[in-house]
Amino acid sequence: MTNATTKGSILAWGWALSVFLLITYLLCVAFGLIAPDTFHMHEAWAPLLPGFDWLTWPGFFAGAIGSFLYGWYIAILGVPLVRYFRKRIG
Repeated sequence: MTNATTKGSILAWGWALSVFLLITYLLCVAFGLIAPDTFHMHEAWAPLLPGFDWLTWPGFFAGAIGSFLYGWYIAILGVPLVRYFRKRIG
């Protein structure tokens, strides 16, 4: 795999994971707004997303941005790790 394809893989995985996590976050927030309190998902998001606070605009945007950035974090670390281990294992 050349550096150009590694960069392309990171870009593709970065966008795919970021959009996936953002959509998942938005679905969980929507579910939290319509579901009874016992089924809310915001308790799961709060420790993972710095600045996230349930039912505030700043908290909502902090969660959305954090979810999106986690996708890039995974892609930037994950693609080179997969490439490394793929070389080592075969």
